[in-house]
Amino acid sequence: MKAALCTAFKAPLTVTDLDLAPPRAGEVEVTLAACAICHSDLHFIEGAWGGDLPAVYGHEAAGHVTALGSGVAGYEIGQPVLVTLIRACGTCQCCSDGRPVTCEQPGDGYSPLRMADGTPVAQGMKTGAFAEKVVVDASQLAPLPSDLPLDVAALLACGVITGVGAVVNTAAMPAGANAVVIGTGGVGLNAIQGARIAGAQRIIALDVAPEKLDAARDFGATDTVLASATDARAQVRALTHGRGAEYVFVTVGAVVAYEQALGLCAPGGGIIMAGMTGSEDFMRLNPMMVAYQEQRLIGSKMGGTVLRRDIPRLIELYRQGRLKLDELISGRYRLDEINDAIADTAKGGTRRNVILFGQ
Repeated sequence: MKAALCTAFKAPLTVTDLDLAPPRAGEVEVTLAACAICHSDLHFIEGAWGGDLPAVYGHEAAGHVTALGSGVAGYEIGQPVLVTLIRACGTCQCCSDGRPVTCEQPGDGYSPLRMADGTPVAQGMKTGAFAEKVVVDASQLAPLPSDLPLDVAALLACGVITGVGAVVNTAAMPAGANAVVIGTGGVGLNAIQGARIAGAQRIIALDVAPEKLDAARDFGATDTVLASATDARAQVRALTHGRGAEYVFVTVGAVVAYEQALGLCAPGGGIIMAGMTGSEDFMRLNPMMVAYQEQRLIGSKMGGTVLRRDIPRLIELYRQGRLKLDELISGRYRLDEINDAIADTAKGGTRRNVILFGQ
């Protein structure tokens, strides 16, 4: 099969032929129709999070089941499915508590990928979806209706569940609350959508790019503030009766955004940390002020998603016209154009670029 191989950090990917092992017990082979490009992929390609090379990244995908390993139930050949990086054992304490995104036993590091000469290839984020096919654990799949376009469906595998889930699952934000969303990229726009769906009173979007704030309004922001403005904090305070927002969602992986969030949060409020920084990045905070105001710092990985629970709900919201998906796609590319798609994503301003297979 064809795959986009990363052989060196901060270098273009190489589209080449790789061997894919058949599914083992509990695994499923999926022939992909689409895979979106996430900033997490860029972090790995740039070496910000380390990892072994050569590797195939990509984790936001959809396609059709083409082979089943022994013991797999609930799926059949030809069935359309979502493919995610959420691999869960189903039996550890986190899985038992309904938190599969933090599964404590997510696998043994095995990769089904090999180069033609037998050289092992790392399966990025346990998915490796910048390729025509993947072999993943059955827990990484969610069934899809046959009439849902697969390029649109692929977005549900990461960006949408991360943003909407940060609001609905992690924060459990009640109707009538005020929300600030810092960063209006793919995850940020979905956090804005999540806040709108949850019934927020005000949804205040912050970004350093003025043109991205226009998109934020299209997705449900009631107010916008330029994050780099010297009076950004004062603007947010004025919009929230001097208090700040009860919920501040940081959806961009930048330390400065996290440090700014502290001054935008109301007493007793929560800062939901959904944006992934580099592994060596650290923020400054005053613990006394956080304690004095009883603020909470809450981590949110993949929006606390439970696939079988959340994907059907999101599809229904899309059908009702309450969740925008088509509007999230900025561009569609062939696999041999993946470096152009990555470069466009890295520039900023892109919602989601999608790689289409079989084109």
